[in-house]
Amino acid sequence: MNSKITGSGSYIPTETVTNKDFAQHVFLNDDGSPFPLPNAEITEKFYDITGIEERRYVSDDLLTSDIATIAAKNAIEDAGIDPETLDYIIMAHNFGNVRKGAIQTDLVPSLAARVKYNLRIKNPKCVAYDMLFGCPGWIEGVIQAQAFIKAGMAKKCLVIGAETLSRVVDLHDRDSMIYADGAGATVIEATSEEEGIIAHETASFTYDEAYYLYFANSFNKSHDPDVRYIKMHGRKIYEFALSQVPKAMKSCLDKSGIPIDAVKKILIHQANEKMDEAIIHRFYKLYGQVPPEGIMPMSIHKLGNSSVATVPTLYDLLVRGKIENQKLHKGDVILLASVGAGMNINAIVYKM
Repeated sequence: MNSKITGSGSYIPTETVTNKDFAQHVFLNDDGSPFPLPNAEITEKFYDITGIEERRYVSDDLLTSDIATIAAKNAIEDAGIDPETLDYIIMAHNFGNVRKGAIQTDLVPSLAARVKYNLRIKNPKCVAYDMLFGCPGWIEGVIQAQAFIKAGMAKKCLVIGAETLSRVVDLHDRDSMIYADGAGATVIEATSEEEGIIAHETASFTYDEAYYLYFANSFNKSHDPDVRYIKMHGRKIYEFALSQVPKAMKSCLDKSGIPIDAVKKILIHQANEKMDEAIIHRFYKLYGQVPPEGIMPMSIHKLGNSSVATVPTLYDLLVRGKIENQKLHKGDVILLASVGAGMNINAIVYKM
C-alpha cells in the first residue's frame, strides 16, 4: 500500500507588499544603532540576494486557521472526497493564531481542531493535530500521513501548511522583508498503483544548530521587551543549508532507486532564491552533473517566504498551470525538499 496526493488547494493572501513599501521603515542593527545604508540600497541588495520582489500578507480580519481552512476546502473539493471520510488532519504551522496587533499567540484549541471545526466534520475518529517542525512542517506532515496509511491506520489524510509570518516580524529588522503569509493543503490517499511517495528522508540538527532561528526582542530598544519577534542567523542558515540539504536530497533519491536523470522537477522550500539555486547546484554536483534548465520552479519572487506554506502552495500552482513555463505531467518523478527552524531537513521522492 502506498500513498499519493489526490487533491490540492492553496490560499494566496490579498494584500500585496512590494519592496518599495519598505521605503519608510527604520532599519536598525541588532544593537539598536541605525543601519548605515539608505533603504533604497537595502531593498536593492535584498532583491539581488533573495529574488523577492513582492510578498503577500493576510488582511487584518484573517487568522492562520482561517486561511488554512480555505486551502483545505479547495483541496477537499479538488480530491472530490467527503470530508467526513478523513482519518487525520495534520496542520503544520509555527506560530499559531496571532491576531493583528496582538502580542500573544493562540494555540488552544489546536489549529488543526479549528480547521476540523470550520469544515464542520462530525466524525470523532477524524484525528486532528498540529505539526511544529519549522518550514519543513508540511513535508513532514505528508511523511506522517504516509506512515499512517502504510500502517493501516488511515486511508485518507488532509495535510495543511499555513502561516501568517507578517504578524511576528520585527519591522526594524531587514530580515522582515523575507517573510510572507499563505496556506497550502493536500489530500493524501492510499493507492495500490505504482505512484505517489517513493522514498523520504528526515533529519534534525540541534547540537549546534537549534537556535539558528529563534524569538527575540525588537532591534528598536524602545519597544516592549516582553514582545518577541522571529529572528535568524542568516549566514549560519545559508552555510548549513548548502552543506546539509543536498546530502539529504541525495540520500532520499538514492533510497528511491531512481536515477537523477529521471527527476523532472525539484520543489524546494521557497526561502531565498540564491540559496535555493546554490542547493540545487550542489545537489547535482554530488552526481557529477549540473542542473538542467527549468528544473526548479519558483514562486518566491511574488509570494515571498511563507514557511510551511511554500511547498504545498508551489505544488498547487504547478498542477493548476499557474507557474509560467512550468508544468507537471502524469508519471513525472519530482523531488520535494525543505529546511528550517530546528534545524530540520526533509525530502520526498514522488511520482505523479
